[in-house]
Amino acid sequence: MAKDYPASPKAQHLQESKKQRLTYVLVVSSLCVAFYVLGAWQNTTMPKPIGDSAISRVDCDPVAQKDGSVPSFGSASENVLDFDAHHQLNLNDTEAAVQQFPVCSLNFSEYTPCEDRPRGRRFERDMLIYRERHCPGKDEQIRCLIPAPPKYKNPFKWPQSRDLAWFDNIPHKELSIEKAVQNWIQVEGNKFRFPGGGTMFPHGADAYIDEIAKLIPLSGGNIRTAIDTGCGVASWGAYLLKRNILTMSFAPRDTHEAQVQFALERGVPAILGVMGTQRLPYPSRAFDMAHCSRCLIPWAGYDGLYLAEVDRILRPGGYWIHSGPPVNWRTHHNGWQRPEKDLKKEQDKIEDVARSLCWNKVGEEEDLSIWQKPKNHLECANIKKKYKIPHICKSDNPDAAWYKKMESCLTPLPEVSNQGSIAGGEVEKWPERAFAVPPRVKRGTIPGIDGKKFEEDKKLWEKRLAYYKRTAPIKEGRYRNVMDMNANLGGFAASLIKYPVWVMNVVPVNSDKDTLGAIYERGFIGTYQDWCEAFSTYPRTYDLLHADNLFSIYQDRCDITDILLEMDRILRPEGTAIIRDTVDVLTKVQAIGKRMRWESRILDHEDGPFNPEKVLVAVKTYWTADPSEHS
Repeated sequence: MAKDYPASPKAQHLQESKKQRLTYVLVVSSLCVAFYVLGAWQNTTMPKPIGDSAISRVDCDPVAQKDGSVPSFGSASENVLDFDAHHQLNLNDTEAAVQQFPVCSLNFSEYTPCEDRPRGRRFERDMLIYRERHCPGKDEQIRCLIPAPPKYKNPFKWPQSRDLAWFDNIPHKELSIEKAVQNWIQVEGNKFRFPGGGTMFPHGADAYIDEIAKLIPLSGGNIRTAIDTGCGVASWGAYLLKRNILTMSFAPRDTHEAQVQFALERGVPAILGVMGTQRLPYPSRAFDMAHCSRCLIPWAGYDGLYLAEVDRILRPGGYWIHSGPPVNWRTHHNGWQRPEKDLKKEQDKIEDVARSLCWNKVGEEEDLSIWQKPKNHLECANIKKKYKIPHICKSDNPDAAWYKKMESCLTPLPEVSNQGSIAGGEVEKWPERAFAVPPRVKRGTIPGIDGKKFEEDKKLWEKRLAYYKRTAPIKEGRYRNVMDMNANLGGFAASLIKYPVWVMNVVPVNSDKDTLGAIYERGFIGTYQDWCEAFSTYPRTYDLLHADNLFSIYQDRCDITDILLEMDRILRPEGTAIIRDTVDVLTKVQAIGKRMRWESRILDHEDGPFNPEKVLVAVKTYWTADPSEHS
């Protein structure tokens, strides 16, 4: 075989081939690196916000389809979320539709699992036990999607929603007839109007609140959190909002059809609840003010049981406002059709209970009677020598409030060293209160959380909200009712205070830290909840749900499918869910969400792709009940 010399044509050809192969390898390697970097960058980049021309839009159609299929999540070139409002949607038949959850019949449109009236009738009527929470057992649980009424429309935006709601969203005229002279609600064509009236303030909540303001300081930021027992359609809370007072309004599901649903449709905080035998699901020392306007609660009965519960949840120095029978009985006894002596006796009993709780009467003006809880219990010992009932509660956790029986006893306040001190610590005035270290954190009563951890949490939520705003239209007025399903210290709510939203801060009873008291000390509202059960609200009452590692807490406690179906029940059509968790959990959530007609995308953590925690952003698609079922 002849040798190949360097100068020969064959040798030159081999040398050129080697150079070409080397160049090819280098080019391929460079492209691989480039595409990896580009892919990582794209995965970290959030979808463009609302208003960008690249967002895909789903056309409206005057008739909703029946086949249960799902609209496309985006175009092939732009996989982005569509937050636009729609009223009817043309659904295409897809293979995924076969595996979707079935749709419940229309009579489930207002289904409230734990306040279901047929189930409630199995329980005693005494002390309204039948109206308390009675959740379905495994054999009674349903696994179908709660439908919106056939002509459902997106609610009016705040602040217009305070006064208006679509009739088709809550097709009930009962209150407009039963409460006509009291101006709760009026029907105007295809809309409801809320004039702001109430049983004891038919001329408007504003004028009524002005009368209260003559007796106690509603301005200046001293009073921030309030609770309204037996709230009607929550007009008292609705009109307090412009005074920067946030009210937890509650009422039972009873013959006054859908009053809490009306409140939430208006964009006003409200929850289903009743004062029966169980403690209210709030911590001790939570509210600055409590209110009852003809709420029909027997305050003088059961050895002062219900006033003792109000005392438990009132902050030291907080106020109790009472209007309606028997207040001002000399003027109203004929209209109430009750004997004067009976009304006087009832009034005297209420005053005795209030004094036995060491409260002081601020004043009584016409139909208003206002009492104040003491700032501490230093002088209460002398008062209790006179009033033996209710007795001082024995050693107990005053914040324990999930399925815990009420007791007719006085909850002792934390000890203080002098008469001028506020038991448990003083809170800042609003709005400074939202970002000041809560007294419970300062005092070290929440294990593992101190002032430093609190400050770190504030910075964390500044970063997270900036990240969320790139994909969810928080600042666009798309949301009003927001729920943080695992609220921790309330950082998400605090980050939203400059936007026209309110947040229901939920602290799971299964959490290793009870932070709800600190959330109230920051000037926010919330409740305890076991997410293995349904939440006490009507369907379609929240615009945005936020779940921070919630499923990691519950995945070994109950089926996360049931939690997601509950989220679908309470989320409004075209509402958004933001869920933070590990990739393994989120892939399960995304698969279940697809069966619920959710469109979703898993995004990287705000710190980048190497953080094991990810963020799922999902939109509940618009669909309604079959119009043929509508009666």
